[in-house]
Amino acid sequence: MFLLVPAARRRPVLTLGVTLPLVCLMIAAIPGRDRSPLMFLLFVVPDILLGVIVGRCRRSTGVWAAVVSLVAQMLMVAGFSQGPDALISTEVLVTLGIATAYTMGLLARERREHAEATRAQAVAEAVTAERLRIARELHDMVAHSIGIIAIQAGMGSRVVHTQPAEAQAALSTIETTSRETLSGLRRTLVALRRSDADPAAMSSPELNAPAPCLADLDRLAEVTAAAGVRVTLQRVGEERPLPPDIELSAYRIVQEAVTNVVRHAGTPSCTVDIAYGAQDLTLTILDSGRGPTGVGTVNGPHSPTSPNGPSSGVGAGFGITGMRERTALLGGTLTAGPHSGGGFQVTARLPLPVDAA
Repeated sequence: MFLLVPAARRRPVLTLGVTLPLVCLMIAAIPGRDRSPLMFLLFVVPDILLGVIVGRCRRSTGVWAAVVSLVAQMLMVAGFSQGPDALISTEVLVTLGIATAYTMGLLARERREHAEATRAQAVAEAVTAERLRIARELHDMVAHSIGIIAIQAGMGSRVVHTQPAEAQAALSTIETTSRETLSGLRRTLVALRRSDADPAAMSSPELNAPAPCLADLDRLAEVTAAAGVRVTLQRVGEERPLPPDIELSAYRIVQEAVTNVVRHAGTPSCTVDIAYGAQDLTLTILDSGRGPTGVGTVNGPHSPTSPNGPSSGVGAGFGITGMRERTALLGGTLTAGPHSGGGFQVTARLPLPVDAA
């Protein structure tokens, strides 16, 4: 019996083809005086093999195996049963045994197929989530830098003959911003190419470079000021290190909001309030510009992320969508819309874990 286990795992059909005739021969070899209905319990072994076949092999193979087993066992019962009463009861038991084995095999097959489908769905969802993460990271990194470069290039071209020093400063800003953007893109591409089989990629300095955090907002304010928008940073509460995912998301949210101010608001200044609370981190970005026309909050019916929303104005495109997704991934909330006193306001609340509170 124990020798059948490895054989049944590798070749269940062949094992059944050998076992079923052997069981029939064993029953036929029992002397007439020693025969009883209990001898047909030997069919439990081929029934177990039948369940393995139904659960692991093709459906048609399982059906044929069940038919062959049923016919063979019925012939043995008809030929070696003692009396009509024993014949009927034994046939019922044999039929129930085959039906039970077939049902258990089907259940095993369904569980396996469900597990495979669940794994495939989990892999697909992980791939989609990674694509969205990369898309957000690329958008937040490139959109801000390209906006700064475009503004500096336009300003430099206008004053290149009348104010050479200003034009030189604009070119320096373009060079610095371009280098930082290329470094970020290189880091992202290295991360995409990394694998366990490529230790060189895993140890690349671009990959191990620290991700942006809230401490880098001062540098962001300097670059934005060079583009013509003065950013006033205000920190409230107990400033402290936060988990890397919160630091990165908070930085990207502020970066995207400030980028929208530079590109759309038409104002020389904006304020960024960072409130460190006991249980959450609150980011408020407010400008005094012209603001969008007919744009509600992110969660409103006229959200820029809504299919029926406007296609232009502050936050149009993927910017607010990316901010909203980053906030939602951390279990927070985000609102973006016209401010009652004029301009546009973005407010994000990111809950903090207990150990960071």
